[in-house]
Amino acid sequence: MAKPKKTPRPKAQTPKGFRDYFGTDVTDRAEMLQKIAGVYHRYGFDALESSAVETVEALGKFLPDVDRPNEGVFAWQEEDGDWLALRYDMTAPLARVYAQHRNDLPTPYRRYTVGPVWRNEKPGPGRFRQFYQCDADTVGTASMAADAEICAMLSDTLEAVGIQRGDYVIRINNRKVLNGVMEVAGLAGDDKDAERGIVLRAIDKLDRLGPDGVRALLGEGRKDESGDFTKGAGLADAEAEIIMGFMDAKRDTGPDTVARLNDLVQGSDIGAKGVAELEEIAALLDAAGYGSDRIVIDPSVVRGLGYYTGPVYEAELTFDVQNEKGQTVQFGSVAGGGRYDDLVKRFTGQEVPATGVSIGVDRLLAALRATNRIGTAEQGPVVVTVMDRDRMADYQAMVADLRGAGIRAEVYLGNPKNFGNQLKYADKRNSPIAIIEGADEKERGVVQIKDLVLGAKIAETASVEEWKDRPSQFEVPRDQMLAKVKEILNQ
Repeated sequence: MAKPKKTPRPKAQTPKGFRDYFGTDVTDRAEMLQKIAGVYHRYGFDALESSAVETVEALGKFLPDVDRPNEGVFAWQEEDGDWLALRYDMTAPLARVYAQHRNDLPTPYRRYTVGPVWRNEKPGPGRFRQFYQCDADTVGTASMAADAEICAMLSDTLEAVGIQRGDYVIRINNRKVLNGVMEVAGLAGDDKDAERGIVLRAIDKLDRLGPDGVRALLGEGRKDESGDFTKGAGLADAEAEIIMGFMDAKRDTGPDTVARLNDLVQGSDIGAKGVAELEEIAALLDAAGYGSDRIVIDPSVVRGLGYYTGPVYEAELTFDVQNEKGQTVQFGSVAGGGRYDDLVKRFTGQEVPATGVSIGVDRLLAALRATNRIGTAEQGPVVVTVMDRDRMADYQAMVADLRGAGIRAEVYLGNPKNFGNQLKYADKRNSPIAIIEGADEKERGVVQIKDLVLGAKIAETASVEEWKDRPSQFEVPRDQMLAKVKEILNQ
């Protein structure tokens, strides 16, 4: 009789595109998010925590592939036939929340939210399928003051978490200006919808393809290195140059940039409106003290232009870092946003103006670590060692005293037989102090306090004589333990 096959053991590995977060990964993120939330709260935004699961209909056309609901998102079908999905971003859930609760919410409604989002995309280096976003949005006002405020708040946020002025710039563009440019280039009307889509996708690839690659896509098309051909928008050279001129319209000053954009949209009402909105935002920011050292008008900001309906903005970190290939590059974008007046309309049938920003939490955290502004090794707990397992109650009372004094502490809960292993455990936990109380210490009413940080320094640099002069282990009366531990921790 054949033996039944053994059930294979599951592999202990994270799924592709996902990762686990340990220790300082979690605490550093929490510390940074607390600072961000503090700025948002100071600006009058309220916290919102929405469901991680939405209906596919609620996520809607903003998915990468609307014909296949499990493309781009992690989706499943319920028994009743409804499709549900993990949220792809924080904006579509906000539109649903506002449409559902609009009668109970103030207008405008100002909210911020923090949490993970999930994207069913091909993973790659630094590209994960689950990551955190931190969003702030104002829903229910068309005032450009809301957009200016978002940009000012983003500036304050970057500085609050440790990005110094001069190490970042917030760039502002406007989708309406691009619409005006396309109108001047002969791309207005429903019959040009396909060409406009090609143009949007082409200019969105400016960073990757460069001006020549974009120009090719505006014309007949582009063949990549593999030989694959991508059909272009079919614009004539003169029309393509109008689009290229828009992306190259930034000048040394804001007024000069605005003047150039005005030239490009001559004859287009929508384009003129977009330029006027940029002028208004710039004036509001200037009045609030946010000059060109922090926020600038820059038509080269093209990401998200297919999604937004008016102003768009992007926060870019300008300091140099080493990429994965060892090359020196600027860190780049850590946040982006804009005005999206059509999103809530999908639920209500009425246009509800909205604007907001999303911070890439993992990107910003990586930037802070790259510049040593966060991520120093977290200090572990004080470890109370166990010299006699029958006296565990005494050790628990000791650690309770430490915790009651606001000191992070724990009792060693492994096998106490080998004392050396207890000290190795304390080192692995990055503990600053180990407390020792054997039978002799208990009888004499004292404890041994071992300064592990000082001990490590002495071991690295001190001679035998210096070691004797600077002992890293002290004996103190039991009732003075807390005071001595605090003294060491505060050094």
